[in-house]
Amino acid sequence: MGDTLRAAAFLDKGGTGKTTTVAHLGVALDELGYDVLVFDLAGKQGDLAKHFGVWERYQERIEDDEAWPNVSTVFDDAWDTIAGKLGDDAVVDLVVPTEEGPDLVPAHPGLDTLDSELGNIDDTRERYSRLERFLDEYVDPLGYDVILIDLPGMTNNVSYNGLWAARHVITPVEMGPFEAEQADALRRDLAKIAENFAVDIDLALVLPNKVDTRTKLAEEYLSAFTDEYPDAIAPEYVPYSQDIRNAAENGETAFALAEPSTTARRAREAYLDAAETLVERLGGEHHG
Repeated sequence: MGDTLRAAAFLDKGGTGKTTTVAHLGVALDELGYDVLVFDLAGKQGDLAKHFGVWERYQERIEDDEAWPNVSTVFDDAWDTIAGKLGDDAVVDLVVPTEEGPDLVPAHPGLDTLDSELGNIDDTRERYSRLERFLDEYVDPLGYDVILIDLPGMTNNVSYNGLWAARHVITPVEMGPFEAEQADALRRDLAKIAENFAVDIDLALVLPNKVDTRTKLAEEYLSAFTDEYPDAIAPEYVPYSQDIRNAAENGETAFALAEPSTTARRAREAYLDAAETLVERLGGEHHG
């Protein structure tokens, strides 16, 4: 593995804010001076590209059969041959710049069948290490400081590839009993991977998300998560903010808001603090 820092957002549950977290941490890292690439493996719907306002443009390329190679192509048996023919453009053609700083490898409809295609690979290590090899051999040489990967909200061959490649996990959690159970299950899953495949995967950042501390229950869960994950908990929680939802619908993050609300400003500070903490836990050096 090269000098590029990597982390993957994962929890075996949808709707916890993984995509929002990856987008905002990506922009926060960019604001802190890091060169960032974000990877959307979360599904063909392209939510990360929508969050950055570039999905419609990329969808046109898909419809015109111009979105090739794409994020699913890099898992293909023939990727080395494809990359050899395309030369320096092989990875460059995958990447879409965003107006907020990070570069993006967007989702593609090819992700729809990727899990079953990976499942056809008999060798377990080969099945789970395709993404790692691609990042090692083709992306690390591009010189990005940080790669963030948005994974599906389920445990499958695609998410295992992301975990294997990143070795560090970001887990956004809402304040509730089900999220607490899922976070605990994730910790057991990571331990099982380490035991079965001799690959250590670290729970690097547990990020309390959409927290409304006006409710006593939320405060109790926030305290419980802090006690349960003292080495992984983020320094600040991300408050619930309607501004963030509105910004996402407009194809931008809270960092792009000209007149952010109090909660949006607090969220931005929380993401900046989380970004600094993440770099530290990944063993990187602070910029600036």
